[in-house]
Amino acid sequence: MAIRSSVILALLSAVLLSITGAATVLFAQAPALLGQGSGAGLLATVAPVADCAALASADISAAVGAPTHLTSADAVADGKPAPYCDVRGYVEPQIKFEVRLPLAGWTQRFVQTGCGGLCGQLNIRLGNDEGCLPATHGELALASTDMGHSGGMDGKFGENDYQLRIDFAYRGVHMTTLVAKALISKFYGQAPKYSYFAGCSDGGREALMEAERFPSDFNGITAGAPAMNFTTQNTFYHGWNARANIGADGKPILTADKLPLLHKAVLDKCDAQDGLKDGLISNPLACHFDPEVIECKPGQEPSACLTASEAKVVRELYAGAHSANGEKLVINGLLPGSELAWAGVVVPGKGQDRAMGSMISTGTLKYLAYQKNPPAGYTLADLKFDRESFTATTQLHSLYDATDPDLTAFASAGGKLILWHGLADPHISPVNTIAYYTAMQTLMGKAAVDKFTRLYLFPGGYHCGGGEGPFNVDLMSAIMAWVENAQAPYGLIASHVPDRGFDMPPAGVPLPVRPPMGAPPAGMRGDGPPMGMPPGVRPQDGPPQDFSQPPAAKPDRTRLVYPYPLSTKYVGTGSIADARNFVAGDPDPVPAARLNWLGSSFYSPHYEQWCTGNGATMSCKPTP
Repeated sequence: MAIRSSVILALLSAVLLSITGAATVLFAQAPALLGQGSGAGLLATVAPVADCAALASADISAAVGAPTHLTSADAVADGKPAPYCDVRGYVEPQIKFEVRLPLAGWTQRFVQTGCGGLCGQLNIRLGNDEGCLPATHGELALASTDMGHSGGMDGKFGENDYQLRIDFAYRGVHMTTLVAKALISKFYGQAPKYSYFAGCSDGGREALMEAERFPSDFNGITAGAPAMNFTTQNTFYHGWNARANIGADGKPILTADKLPLLHKAVLDKCDAQDGLKDGLISNPLACHFDPEVIECKPGQEPSACLTASEAKVVRELYAGAHSANGEKLVINGLLPGSELAWAGVVVPGKGQDRAMGSMISTGTLKYLAYQKNPPAGYTLADLKFDRESFTATTQLHSLYDATDPDLTAFASAGGKLILWHGLADPHISPVNTIAYYTAMQTLMGKAAVDKFTRLYLFPGGYHCGGGEGPFNVDLMSAIMAWVENAQAPYGLIASHVPDRGFDMPPAGVPLPVRPPMGAPPAGMRGDGPPMGMPPGVRPQDGPPQDFSQPPAAKPDRTRLVYPYPLSTKYVGTGSIADARNFVAGDPDPVPAARLNWLGSSFYSPHYEQWCTGNGATMSCKPTP
């Protein structure tokens, strides 16, 4: 059987690094160049045994376990990065899916991608993968779903149809997994050897839902910025931020033009706390900033300071949703260092009169959060921030949330999990992810968790990509190396590309890397070198990114990032923009007291309900 050109490319990587600076990953030992540690293993290619068009008439309902309709199967000769068979259809009642099957060169891998927001769109987005040769060569079977409905952020799909809520919560993604695997078997005559899921935001929630509810679906999962606490994230978290910034006149108090001023003041206070003044805050929870320092003084130019009202809003945003007596309704508010990313999410962006948080919280509260929807005239102003409201609003925790820390079944099946989050994420607090990882360790034991899970936190990283800090990282190679070669990740190389916006992984060029300095500390097994960080790409609607196009910009900063709770330390010499001048620092875990809130009990095992919808009602049970 034929072997892909990845062997040759791997052998040449060190040469390319020295000549062009364009090699994605440089491995420490010769065996790695022969496939023992070069990210994905070397798998034989498998040719199709069926015609693409014939898949449209295939019957896969029995394999899926639900009536499944294939509506099209078309060969895309000019597909990027390689030609593929595009199969579309739906699982009843209306879970749309798309599956892309390489017409040649399939190396027995399947990757399903997650969907963000409240989904409602069919779009394959494979990101954080540009250094992964199977991805850039078009060797992967890919799939994604709209999660059972069409639409945007208004949540109206769930108004009168509980089955659509269930399909959004967990069923749509799982059904699509079964569809994709059935089609792969029909097209290639065999099942995939390795299956992966990659998602961020709600896609991160979907990723954890798979590990928790369907532990045999995937061998490897990367879950970024997971919206795991859906019932509080899209209600109290975003609702509080929106309400805190509305004045008596109904207009925003804090506006986007004040964010640079605020952010500079935060950096002045906390940037150097980690011993390095680099424009990043590596431990935002240790940053105790009071906006009083930039409140306007008599006679001061208003554009150069915050009014008392604006400073009050900032305090409330940092504090996060809480009751009048101080009970925390969310695990944390916005973190210091995230201020520049608030525009468009927390405060209206330029030319806008409403931020995203206001829209998604209103839709969730009206049509998704409650078993019985509130009156038609319900507005965000009707949300109460107290314990009684918290209890009522989180009644569907067992349906939507993905906070079960017992991944014993996933680990027993050989599954590997990489959790990742930007520390300047304004959409979803990274403290949620830290709390989940901590709950896993408490329940399963640190040693057991270390065998199959890593958590990476990226200073200055925004939501799912972008930001002021290095946040482009080839996670696909990292998870494949762990699953296929038993090479547990340790130091990851992250890069930053300037002027790429705040909420989209930027395009760029592959980054030269070198092996990690020193061995991992006791208790943190790290079998392999750091994975190189070519800037991750989040393709837009349509075919995958054309990787043959020349890069638009080069990284201006690289940094090693180590598994939580390890910190990253500057060696004291050399450029602070070069990852080679950083090593693993001391552990810096979040104190347990910072993880206490009204929803702390959500991080408990086996709370899930398995539900069936019937119009505006549903029936649930504790087992599938």
